[in-house]
Amino acid sequence: MSLLERIDAEEGEIEPGKRLIRVGDDRGLSLFERMGYRLHRLAWRTPLHKLRLRGRVPLKLIAVPKDPVAGEKTAGEALIDGAFFHHGHELPVDGLDFTATGYPEDFADYLQSFAWLRDLAAAVTRDRGAGVAEAVMRKWLDAYGEHVGEPAWRADLWGRRILFWTAYAPYILSSSDIVYRSSVLYALARGARHLDRGADKVPPGLPRVTAWCGVIAAALLVQGGPARLKSGEAGLTRALSLSLHDDGGLISRAPFEQLALVETLSQLRSAYIAGRRDLPDWLIEALEAAVGALLAVTLGDDGLSSWQGGNKASRRRVLAAVEASAVTSQALRQARGWGYQRVQCKQSVLIFDAAPPPPPRALSGGCASTLAFEFSDGADRLIVNCGGEGSAKGALPEALANGLRTTAAHSTLTLADRNSTAIHEDGSLGKGVGQVEMSRDQTAGIARVEATHDGYARRFGLIHERRLTLSPDGRQLTGEDRLHPAEKRRRHAETIAFAVRFHLAPAVEVTATADGQGAILRLRGGAAWQFRCRGGQLMLEDSVWIDGSVRAQPTLMLAITGETPPDGMTISWELKRAS
Repeated sequence: MSLLERIDAEEGEIEPGKRLIRVGDDRGLSLFERMGYRLHRLAWRTPLHKLRLRGRVPLKLIAVPKDPVAGEKTAGEALIDGAFFHHGHELPVDGLDFTATGYPEDFADYLQSFAWLRDLAAAVTRDRGAGVAEAVMRKWLDAYGEHVGEPAWRADLWGRRILFWTAYAPYILSSSDIVYRSSVLYALARGARHLDRGADKVPPGLPRVTAWCGVIAAALLVQGGPARLKSGEAGLTRALSLSLHDDGGLISRAPFEQLALVETLSQLRSAYIAGRRDLPDWLIEALEAAVGALLAVTLGDDGLSSWQGGNKASRRRVLAAVEASAVTSQALRQARGWGYQRVQCKQSVLIFDAAPPPPPRALSGGCASTLAFEFSDGADRLIVNCGGEGSAKGALPEALANGLRTTAAHSTLTLADRNSTAIHEDGSLGKGVGQVEMSRDQTAGIARVEATHDGYARRFGLIHERRLTLSPDGRQLTGEDRLHPAEKRRRHAETIAFAVRFHLAPAVEVTATADGQGAILRLRGGAAWQFRCRGGQLMLEDSVWIDGSVRAQPTLMLAITGETPPDGMTISWELKRAS
């Protein structure tokens, strides 16, 4: 029985009348933890650590796995033409300096991890690509083959590098230069020993999981044998238990990181196959659960919904990652730790954020998005969140990237134009949503989900409750946003301005009705949806949406605005398919 099946069997559906309570964790890294991580990095430079990296150098790889994830052909073709190209950033190969600073964070990781080998292989054969790969490899060896330092020797980067170097060994190890080949294998061996001691010294989450995947890949494909494999599997088991919720979702609650997790675990699966080892049951279960959580946040166009600073990503990449996993998981129905409730009726898909934001220790750049939703009609997105730069850190202007994290950038309610969870000037999340109560029911085909959060209780004495109901045919979505007094909290003395925002996908055309309480929303294929509301004034305003190529697309939003009395009120609205 798989992990997902066990969750359903042991916990079952959330019964009508029952509520799932999620309590947030607003703690960042403790002073002790921060000091520990820093001391570990400083220890890299000591003679003792240099001694620890010494050991036997393998004469060749034990096996060469197949990378199950396809690369980007256009990026590979750019490499053949003499330039790295990634997320809009371009760098000539001849001008590459691995020790240089100033690159965007994601671009630097792309270079240092050697993920570009995947793109190169998607464009050309080994005969044509080996020259480029070897030239870049020599630059890296000159910079970091002997010198242990950041960022190249970061544990998660070494984990990714081992997975890519072994999978694309024909591109980097086909040279007849014995000294060069020995230098590559020497660096691989040193990197594996570095991970043996350092994989547990990175914060829990995707980086720690990736680091331990590198340890296991090294044992299967480089050297180390049963002893390193046993240590690596024990370490990855610990990392998964700390980094994933029981339902398979990462603690960061970031779909773009979940996609990277599925890709990384799929690469590790390929390493087991190449090494002629059976995959442990716990790893198969973790991969199944991770895929289920990933599918839970896809909309009708197979792209990701936009949460925690991410965007839709490439449909091709999402589908390729699921295929690479070689598992047959269904979309997670009852997300608990992952927190995203997926409701699908016919061709309509609703994704609802029913959990507190991720803890600061799990994700830098988390968003105040609690009780927001996205909605699609078939392959057409209708209601969206504004999105973000995802893994492409630095691809957007800083002011825009920060603004995309706010509650107002999500399709939910705000009070007094304040975030439901505070976002500090240093980018960390502060106080706000501490508890979310959620229930869902699907009787006679009618899907209902409702949740409350306490993000405005401390400041305004009000609880936000959102109820969403999707008809069996998927043609009617009814919503209600209710504000009611919080227990044991002083009520605000005055009325409070509110806004319930519905950010629209760029392809949606809008026509407001004459009474100011509705609008007609037309999709690209000609389908139309009627929007009606009660409890406030409907406004049509400008918005922005970040697409899968991390480009800001202008769009519109509907906003129901007004003022709530101190004891709260109810705003109701409805989306109904007209054609």
